[in-house]
Amino acid sequence: KASQTYLKGILEYTDDEVVSSDFIHCPASSIFDKGAGIELNQRFFKLVSWYDNEWGYSRRVGDLLKHMIQKGL
Repeated sequence: KASQTYLKGILEYTDDEVVSSDFIHCPASSIFDKGAGIELNQRFFKLVSWYDNEWGYSRRVGDLLKHMIQKGL
């Protein structure tokens, strides 16, 4: 839900078969990979989220600067 509403463009979701190079220049901060997660036991799950550490981070810094300008900081 969040990837389609208030976190759209920041958080994304995929159920496709993907590799790390699929996310080069992806503007999202995190892409949740449904297919890569596994249940280790009834109370412990391994979840996988991909990101382009330079590009996604740079986009969030830009968002922060825009917010600061709007607030007059």
